[in-house]
Amino acid sequence: MAKAKKVNVRTGKRYRTGRADEHYDVIVVGSGMGGLTTAALLSLLGKKVCVLEQHYTAGGYTHAYEREGYEWDVGVHYIGEVHKPSTMKRMFDVLSNGRLKWAAMDPVYDRIIIADKAHDFVAGRDNFVEELVKHFPQEREAIENYVALIRDMSSSTPKFFAGQAMPRWMAAIYKRVRPLLVRKEFFQSTREVLEGLTSNQDLISVLTGQWGDYGQTPRDAAFLMHALIAKHYLAGGAYPVGGASEIARSIIPTIQVSGGEVFTYAEVEEVLVKDNKAYGVKMANGDELYADVVVSNIGLHKTLGKLYPEASRAQHNVQQWLGEEKLNHSSSSYCLYAGFKGNKEALGLDTTNLWIYPNGDHEGNVDAFRKGEHSDFPLIYISFPSTKDPQWDERFPDKSTVEIVTIANIEDYEPWQGTMWQQRGDDYEAKKEALAKELLEKLFKQRPQLREALDYYELSTPLSTQFYQHNSAGEIYGVDHWVERFDKACMHPETDINNLYMTGADVMTAGVGGGLMGGVMCTMRILGLRRGKEVMGLFKNYKEAS
Repeated sequence: MAKAKKVNVRTGKRYRTGRADEHYDVIVVGSGMGGLTTAALLSLLGKKVCVLEQHYTAGGYTHAYEREGYEWDVGVHYIGEVHKPSTMKRMFDVLSNGRLKWAAMDPVYDRIIIADKAHDFVAGRDNFVEELVKHFPQEREAIENYVALIRDMSSSTPKFFAGQAMPRWMAAIYKRVRPLLVRKEFFQSTREVLEGLTSNQDLISVLTGQWGDYGQTPRDAAFLMHALIAKHYLAGGAYPVGGASEIARSIIPTIQVSGGEVFTYAEVEEVLVKDNKAYGVKMANGDELYADVVVSNIGLHKTLGKLYPEASRAQHNVQQWLGEEKLNHSSSSYCLYAGFKGNKEALGLDTTNLWIYPNGDHEGNVDAFRKGEHSDFPLIYISFPSTKDPQWDERFPDKSTVEIVTIANIEDYEPWQGTMWQQRGDDYEAKKEALAKELLEKLFKQRPQLREALDYYELSTPLSTQFYQHNSAGEIYGVDHWVERFDKACMHPETDINNLYMTGADVMTAGVGGGLMGGVMCTMRILGLRRGKEVMGLFKNYKEAS
């Protein structure tokens, strides 16, 4: 039996007064994928960067945690395009200097289960098409056209987002001509586009069976968001070797190369601003750290509503954006983290993700859920993280983990707003226990062999997300991905305050890949039009160690 290796899943260095230098070239607030990307790229170009993370570990939604002898990821359920030569893999190689390794999942990366009928998404364009044609033999042309379309959308995405690397005034002009440069589907909803390809609603329900990856149903989500996710996984999924915490662990040394550091327990109260120019940050404990540039990786709402000093919020009328209907928070969620006795062979587990729906009416089910009129969860996502990491058995022999995710209503937790973790009372704990039991039954229906092997479980609610991530509404995908979102001036790396920038998913799109690309675009904007090309040079000139 392999001996389990002791691994500390926490990353970063604990902040204390005096540990950080007084001045840096750049301070990054938040250590999610976008923040780590921006910090690493600037470090590779010679900048001394300080990353400040309020949580006890770095990584944002890429971090992992350990409890009762088990380990779970909180957001890195699977990543596409990194287990083979690709732009995404090269970017991760640059950020980690080749330290981050990936393990491919089984060919069936997602299984879409609608009213107990399963449809497999199989890695590879031709495999994907042929498997779906088995279920929809009359829809071959529509399926082939769909795959061609999402691939074309992905190829054209750099044109769509080119304005993010431009000055904000120039980006506003670019957006006016953008419809002439990219196809019309970039400006349509997912349902609008798919109903232009087929009238088969069952097929549309299956094709949109990954909508939980970005949190909006086909009626509401921009097809751009859907297409990027669908294409991202078309060649299959992968997982970090060593677990999700390897992402931050492998990137932090790159930030340290130029004298920078990633600090945890380092909450920032606000950005320091004089004459509408950022010059540092004020910490929650009163410390002040100074920098030539400040970058926010905490999303649009927290950047404008928290990091902006009160005078700047009034000066720039941030309420026009915070109250904007199409810039609302994305959905909150529940996640059940479960541990089981037995390894994947003993328990008969594989890496395939399960997406479970009561029927194909995604919009109707979510609308009913929002109104409290539902009789079933509108969406269940089940991941088996321990099966995806080839080093798992070395660290946790004879154990397995499962994660079960579904959407939540933050409004349901209004009675407990302002309460502390583990101090919310018996009613809260009873509500959590009832939900946990329901979610476990969903798992046992799909994997009945796990019932007797259950060893531990705990449920996170929207309040858990608020507590650990310090976000506004327990959201997991930042701002929702309406078509209109991508035309808003505030969704740009450059803010109204000089030398203050935004990075991460809100600058681009949801997901680890979206956060990474947001970090790339933010870095290019910081460097300016002349030096921005140096970022692309890092990727182009990278050579793997022989």
